[in-house]
Amino acid sequence: MTYAQIIGWGSCLPPARLTNHDITTVMETSEQWITERTGIKTRRISHVKNVELAHVASVRALACANVSAKDIDVIAYATTTADEVVPNTASMLQRSMGATNAACFDLNAACTGFLYSFNMMSDMIRSGSVKTVLVVGSERLSSLMNWSRRDSAILFGDGAGAMVLQASAQESGFIQGKLGCIEDTRELLAIPDFGLDAIAQHRPLDITIDFHGKEIFKNAVTGMARACTDVLEQSGLGLEDVDLIIPHQANLRIIEALVKRLGADMDKVVVTLDHYANTSTSSIPIALCEALGQGRVKPGMTILMAAFGAGLTWGATLVKWGERITPLGSTDVDLPPTDKTGLELIQEAIAIRASAADRF
Repeated sequence: MTYAQIIGWGSCLPPARLTNHDITTVMETSEQWITERTGIKTRRISHVKNVELAHVASVRALACANVSAKDIDVIAYATTTADEVVPNTASMLQRSMGATNAACFDLNAACTGFLYSFNMMSDMIRSGSVKTVLVVGSERLSSLMNWSRRDSAILFGDGAGAMVLQASAQESGFIQGKLGCIEDTRELLAIPDFGLDAIAQHRPLDITIDFHGKEIFKNAVTGMARACTDVLEQSGLGLEDVDLIIPHQANLRIIEALVKRLGADMDKVVVTLDHYANTSTSSIPIALCEALGQGRVKPGMTILMAAFGAGLTWGATLVKWGERITPLGSTDVDLPPTDKTGLELIQEAIAIRASAADRF
């Protein structure tokens, strides 16, 4: 039998930090209010395009796996903040990396996008249609924020994470997955009137996130818990067999509610949102990289990953880790430096939004 083994991993966090205190200088809120309701203390703000974050994370993942970009059969690029719509962003990454033999596609399932891509690519490997794939989650969500909206702007940060999956005879990698989307919940988390329809009708693009927190909370916990329960049942495993849980990093209260619903222990859970906030599609691969760097991932571990996102999409993936927990190589590739703080970067974004509003 062929397995889809994780052989490389890498992340990219832009250097500019935006603290809760910084946010209090541009909107009516407090550090305590943000921390108590979200668990977030700081987040990263990108000074470069989405694809540049993805490039660094991907090159690091390839170096970790000691795999050439030319050996990649497919680039699966999960994002909600693509730099361009046509052609896809994956083809931009293909060019920057020199992955000349790769098929390329973008996938938008909001914050669940990485798990959607991971599950699909694992199934393709196990079926024998491809051998080596790159799965990327990359977001520049700060570019979409309306910094007058306390309900949504405080939640998000920028970053990218990537994994290299490869066909293997070793029994490791993807075990079981479950994906879904809750009907009639699209309006709970959405950026309305933002896309090709508005452009075709020559309307200005008004970027505002509709965010219904209480309903999102309820559906997120229910959807992820259902997905986790299903993958455990389908794999014949119990929660006691799970060594590590990596949930989507949206809100600490959601994570705690999910863990309570499952009957798990928070000691098994990886939490990174206090440092990076909600990085959408990249939150799970970034959290996995953090766990590996901290020595929390051990050979043979069973890892449960779960996510939810706008749609409302949901998913869970069960993975058995292989033997290797350290990179085979490294790279000097990094983002270009910046001397701007996160606050300075969002102040620029606020000024651009105001200027655009004045033109219409």
